[in-house]
Amino acid sequence: MRSPPSPCSHPPPRTRSPRPAAPPAPAPAHPGAEFFADLPKGGDLHNHLSGAVTTEFLIELAAGDGLCITTDTTTAVPPPCGPGTRPAADAVTDAAFRVQVIRAWSMQDFPADGNGHDHFFATFGKFGEVTWRHPGRMLAEVANSAARQNQFYLETMVSPASGQARELADRVGYDADLDRLHDKLIAGGGLDKVVRQARADADATDTEFRDAAHCDTPRPDAACSLPYRWISQVARLGTPERVFTQMALAMRLAERDPRFVAVNLVQPEDGEVALRDYRLHMRMLNYLKSQYPKAHITLHAGELVPGLVKPEDLTFHIREAAQTGRAERIGHGVSVMQEDRWESLMRYMAERRIAVEVPFHSNEQILRVSGDAHPFATYRRHGVPVVLATDDPGVSLIEITDEYRRAAEGYGLRYPELRDLARASLEHSFLPGRGLWNRDVRTGYRPTGPCAEEHQGVESPGERCARFLAGSPKAQVEWRQEAAFERFENAHARATHPGSH
Repeated sequence: MRSPPSPCSHPPPRTRSPRPAAPPAPAPAHPGAEFFADLPKGGDLHNHLSGAVTTEFLIELAAGDGLCITTDTTTAVPPPCGPGTRPAADAVTDAAFRVQVIRAWSMQDFPADGNGHDHFFATFGKFGEVTWRHPGRMLAEVANSAARQNQFYLETMVSPASGQARELADRVGYDADLDRLHDKLIAGGGLDKVVRQARADADATDTEFRDAAHCDTPRPDAACSLPYRWISQVARLGTPERVFTQMALAMRLAERDPRFVAVNLVQPEDGEVALRDYRLHMRMLNYLKSQYPKAHITLHAGELVPGLVKPEDLTFHIREAAQTGRAERIGHGVSVMQEDRWESLMRYMAERRIAVEVPFHSNEQILRVSGDAHPFATYRRHGVPVVLATDDPGVSLIEITDEYRRAAEGYGLRYPELRDLARASLEHSFLPGRGLWNRDVRTGYRPTGPCAEEHQGVESPGERCARFLAGSPKAQVEWRQEAAFERFENAHARATHPGSH
């Protein structure tokens, strides 16, 4: 899949520097829908582009491209539409067929006692023919949705130049000596050729994105002002040479193109190959990090539950990801309490500020884990940073607002805690530069650095703060969110400062 570039930079808003958080006060028992809709919600750091767009939008794309849909498996296929298929356009005009497609391509109406794990992952194969054709249009849709929900940043996962990477891997073959294998990939400029293809695809996608979002018109969409970066995903069910090549491509891209920031492993963690090669994959990442130290690593790990895999496979995945795979963030982390010495693992993660990306709804749909069975509260009690994320909101039929609402209603979080979750999602992003916060999970986020030391007015930051913001894209985005929090608190004073009423 082609991957678009990062957006143009934006000047920091003119507003007051962050203030120390007010002492926590009990929030209303049931904040209304308007509260959660208006709440600033940081960034989405765990988002798969192909699974993020709505099924309705996928149907629109499929119809526009003249694709077909099989009548037995409801899978999108290229034209012409022969026996056993229907034009995707039928899903636009035929209400019954439309519902059939939506149910097959998402979790809509899926029974609570059904195999959500298999159905969830199967959706990607069903609509996969649609998603590689228009990544720029999909990005515009996803970024507009994020902006409408008062988010300020997006990191989304794609597979850059995946076909070319597979061809290179198959040509080179596997070598258990990772240093030799890496040398073979870069020999003759082979890997650099794939890097150039990925960057060219990104350029083409950016053109499509800007056109779809009307960025160069007098009335640009909100997506045009949302900073975003790309995480290169690696198909963990591939052969060792393909996995290693995709990893090397991702990390080389991250060092050579600021639009790409990190690598991640995707596909079911409980797959046969994923389980067999798990430790090998972590060693590969460990080696490549030594070759590309500036590249970031975030890993799906612990997306498992008892009964899904053998007991021994529950005991080490998160620790291996954090210690051997050198992950800076962990995606899901649901099986943490089945890990050997899980409390020491949490101390390790807390000390090194390894954040956990939590998508409540996909954890429930895939693993049937929710409420007290979810380790969300346990991570927080142990000082491990937590950020809320959507994962695949199009498949899950949710938005980031739903994740914040569940955090509040399911775990009793008050406004100051929701605010810190939003701050955490920007602070643990892979945007370059130093952030505004000290990132102390237990005491709440407190301002630090030049912007905490100066008490400038609403119209302009102080001189030292302005210089700091100019040099830090991360701090610029956080500054924008703080301005939004100030507006939000003024509009929702009763919910955010109940003691004043």
